[in-house]
Amino acid sequence: MTGKRFNRPFILLVLFCFAVYGMACRSTAGTAEVNWKKTRVLVYTKNGKGFVHDNIPSAVAAFKKMGTDHGFAVDVSEDPSVFTDENLGKYDALVFASTNNEVFDTDAQKVAFMRYIQSGGGFMGVHSAIGTERKWTWFKMMIGGTFSWHAKFQQFSVQVIDPKHPSMANVPKVWTREDECYFSKEMYPGIKTLMAHDVSSLKIVNDTILAKNQGSFGNNYPAVWYQHFDGGHIWFTSLGHHMRDYAEPVFVNHLYEGLRWVVSQSGRRDLSKAYATSPATPVRYE
Repeated sequence: MTGKRFNRPFILLVLFCFAVYGMACRSTAGTAEVNWKKTRVLVYTKNGKGFVHDNIPSAVAAFKKMGTDHGFAVDVSEDPSVFTDENLGKYDALVFASTNNEVFDTDAQKVAFMRYIQSGGGFMGVHSAIGTERKWTWFKMMIGGTFSWHAKFQQFSVQVIDPKHPSMANVPKVWTREDECYFSKEMYPGIKTLMAHDVSSLKIVNDTILAKNQGSFGNNYPAVWYQHFDGGHIWFTSLGHHMRDYAEPVFVNHLYEGLRWVVSQSGRRDLSKAYATSPATPVRYE
């Protein structure tokens, strides 16, 4: 009798610990493990009138190689006609690789994009994607803001501030690199910052312009972030200006980890949850 009274609480405690451990493992797997063989990604590269980055072919090559290395399918297009409910249903993630300015031809294409996100789709924006559709409120909310200004291309530091997020695996905690330090306006309050520019590490900069664009932020300015927005799963990096970045292992891994997180979130898309009928359809905060 005495032995049983002693062992029962101990056994219950052990079982409880295993249960908690199992839940933690399942939670981690749910955000980090992806069946790449069943994954298809669309890399979209259209630019509207204005500056077009010369890094786009290099970015496309990097994502294609990533697909080859990890076993997932990669489609590439700069044709906005790909934005239909039927076609987007094939994709586990949409990657906007240095898109800029207006990239849709019709409202119907914009609505199809909205419906993809609302159905639980995944979106990844790279570099100047933050300058895409600067007049479309919903898009700016979705991606997290809109481009304002960048400091001159130079060496500066980026700091990881959320090391527990799955997409920060293997990313340098302090990343000193040559790039453009991007600043944005109309930043959406729902974003969760993963990495921040160390503004004090900028050396070649006009202090007056910097202060204007830095606004009320302190030394740490959002550089990489994610959010769950309007049913979808969004990840954005402002990094990646130079074409050589897309052959650099650390930066390519940065993109891979971001994509892996996006795909891990978008596995159960349901178009019946989409409700947009025009680009101006208000967000339903549910």
